[in-house]
Amino acid sequence: MKEVITRFAPSPTGNLHIGGVRTALFSWAYAQRHKGRFIIRIEDTDLERSSPEAINVIKEGMEWLSINNDGPIYYQTKRLERYKEVINELLQRGNAYYCYASKDELDELREQQKREGKKPKYDGRWRPESNKNLPKKPEDIKPVVRFKNPKEGSISWQDLVKGEISIKNEELDDFIIARSDGSPTYNFCVVVDDWDMKISHVIRGDDHINNTPRQINLYKALNAEVPAFAHLSMILGSDGQKLSKRHGAINVMQFKDMGYVPEAIKNYLARLGWSHGDDEIFSMGEFTSHFDFEHVVSSAAQFDEEKLNWLNNHYIKKMDLDDLASLLDLDLTTNKLNGVLMLYRDRAKTLNEIRENIQFFFDMPKIPKDLIEKYMNKESMELIDKFIDELNQHSWSDEEVNDQLKAFVKKEGIKFPAIAMPLRVILAGTDHTPSIGSIISILGKNEVHKRLNSFKNQYDY
Repeated sequence: MKEVITRFAPSPTGNLHIGGVRTALFSWAYAQRHKGRFIIRIEDTDLERSSPEAINVIKEGMEWLSINNDGPIYYQTKRLERYKEVINELLQRGNAYYCYASKDELDELREQQKREGKKPKYDGRWRPESNKNLPKKPEDIKPVVRFKNPKEGSISWQDLVKGEISIKNEELDDFIIARSDGSPTYNFCVVVDDWDMKISHVIRGDDHINNTPRQINLYKALNAEVPAFAHLSMILGSDGQKLSKRHGAINVMQFKDMGYVPEAIKNYLARLGWSHGDDEIFSMGEFTSHFDFEHVVSSAAQFDEEKLNWLNNHYIKKMDLDDLASLLDLDLTTNKLNGVLMLYRDRAKTLNEIRENIQFFFDMPKIPKDLIEKYMNKESMELIDKFIDELNQHSWSDEEVNDQLKAFVKKEGIKFPAIAMPLRVILAGTDHTPSIGSIISILGKNEVHKRLNSFKNQYDY
């Protein structure tokens, strides 16, 4: 069986978005399943729009997600001599030709075709044909090089996602493969790269379907083997509209900044347009062992932030406490840190939620005025003082504090919130926390007394 070699070939002209990451993940998974190779190739021939910053974003995103390539990263700008060599070869074979049509000429042609209700395309005026007299070469025009596309027949391929696709050659024009400055174009470079790198499967977004027949004709002109194609449908927002920044069409590293973990991102994207029964949660090892194109849907997938948050919460809950502490960059004694994380990790959607919710363990909280007005009065302060006096007679361990809270509520004949809410407000600066008894135990006797005294010094109850 031919070796499976896939590739991810982003253009460094902007951010690495979720759609691009999913393409990379599927390409990587297919190579992994078939014990093949996965290549990363930076398509940076658009010198005006490409930037080193965008290249770094791609590298950082792939590294963060551990979608690892086999071998070096390839750059198209380092292959310019190879492209020139192939262009010259096509010119010599008669599969390509110089076109001297000016921009004004082509604009005029396009407008005329629109007026006549025709599909705008190059009319082949400089295409060499038998019994055809070409115009005189203008001295002030630097020519482009066009590929001599077949005029008859059609191009068909069995797309691994979309099924059979067929496009008539008469629908295509003689597209440019080298600009007037000699620089090669996208459709040309892609074919030469995939040919040289022995790419067996081209996995990419379905916005490239229109490029595929042109590229297949180029493969054939070069006597190169045509790879298999799999065109993935686009990702839509939860509202069914084109993915935008508010849906997640942002630099993938911003998901890291928002507190998502790579395992959740990969698991979520693996299920975005692909399925394995009813499975929702699986490791990357399980994903690669099951991945195939038979279960990749041909319709658009929808980005669902709630499902991503659910998965992120799942992986945070499963995470080793030391690893979680490292990601959060926390500095507490080990016993206290473990207690804090155990309290908050099960309910957190993101790492940022944990950071935000546990900040009061590190700093004296600022208590919102509305919470003071809602929960604090002379009676609540008397209850707190009475409870703390009784608690001082005990060990302040987690179990002891929670037992004493229950006993205090029963003895005083009050409802639990009557003591719990005022304690939350003073100690945490909020009325939404996990077990207040566990929070008291983690803060410890000295810190609790410090915060109570600070509150009493500010407010007279």
